[in-house]
Amino acid sequence: MIEIKHPQEQARLRRLALAAQGLLQAQPYGRGLAGARKAINHLGYVQIDTISVVERAHHHVFHSRVPKFKPAMTNQLLLNGDIFEYWAHAAAFLPIADFRFSLPYKHAIKSGQTHWYRNRDTKLMGELLARIRSDGPLRSRDIETNTQKRAGWWDWKPAKKALEQLYMEGDLMVSDRKGFQKTYDLTERVLPSHVNSQMPSMEEFATHIVDQQLRCHGLVSLKGLTYQRRNADLRKAVKALVNTRLAEHTLEQVQVSSGEVFLLETGAFERSLPRLNNRMLILSPFDNSVIQRERLKALFQYDYRLECYVPAAKRQYGYFCLPLLYRDEFIGRMDCKAHRKNSHLEIKLLHLEQHNFDEDLVIAAFVDAIIQFCHFQQCDSVALTKAHPKHLTQSITTALDGVIP
Repeated sequence: MIEIKHPQEQARLRRLALAAQGLLQAQPYGRGLAGARKAINHLGYVQIDTISVVERAHHHVFHSRVPKFKPAMTNQLLLNGDIFEYWAHAAAFLPIADFRFSLPYKHAIKSGQTHWYRNRDTKLMGELLARIRSDGPLRSRDIETNTQKRAGWWDWKPAKKALEQLYMEGDLMVSDRKGFQKTYDLTERVLPSHVNSQMPSMEEFATHIVDQQLRCHGLVSLKGLTYQRRNADLRKAVKALVNTRLAEHTLEQVQVSSGEVFLLETGAFERSLPRLNNRMLILSPFDNSVIQRERLKALFQYDYRLECYVPAAKRQYGYFCLPLLYRDEFIGRMDCKAHRKNSHLEIKLLHLEQHNFDEDLVIAAFVDAIIQFCHFQQCDSVALTKAHPKHLTQSITTALDGVIP
């Protein structure tokens, strides 16, 4: 067990984690569509989310790592058969090469485990499956129904629930997307013929999880390896595999100041790592690097909470605050909104925490990041309402004046 006591050692762990996430390099996976394909193959998944205050999370994750990425490329990857849509710890796009590792959860749902719905309408499911088999791909809104339209995903019409159940059980796949309107088709018609569709053993599944998590995170906790997975047998298999690799000395453990223990490949702590530069990244709240909040706090001492689920009166930073990564530290957060009708980015609050970095360099990096972020949001103007500390409001406002061409 390596005990991390010195700030330089802590900094090295941070760099190891960020490099594994592709957040220290300018273009770790290449550019454009090919870069996006390589990025998701490395990361293992990209979470899908519906919130549209700014560009949606699944596009944002790619944008943070892949120069020249365009939101339309996500659906192009889906149409090309490079990725598929299913459940990781949440709704996600996943590499098509990992398809077989979605099968255990599909089998569990088909065998009676509840995902969204406790009661399946097997008759309607059978009718929809037969219709898709005979008539081709189907969108839920294509189905005629007498059910009164109601608000909220929790009260979807019966046909939508039946389609989602067939999708979760693996009979259907998403073949196309127009925003959040999904098109469903039979799995055998969507899945490329070369893809391995054999059910993995529990040992194979555990190996896949451990290898994938070490690859994309650099260092992982035992709890984090099976983050949000409700599979006791998988957790046991993962723990057994970790113990075997520790005994074989192919894995080693480090303990940080909070007491949290992380696993990493033997020798990884001494690897050569990318140099740091004065770059700021504006990340999604659902970014792979920040989604495990306990890990984030233990490694980076960054206490982050997404407040869109918190009553407005109790919010500290705003509805949809985006984490700000500068060099190798999370130094703040930004609550903003893209007003698409007039192509304007409103920064409601920029909150910078105490840090030891040069203030002028931080402001310059923030302005550079905002320019890129505005282009991504298709906004041609930006304004800051409030900053913390307060004295930053005027200096950042001045720095932002006229920066968007």
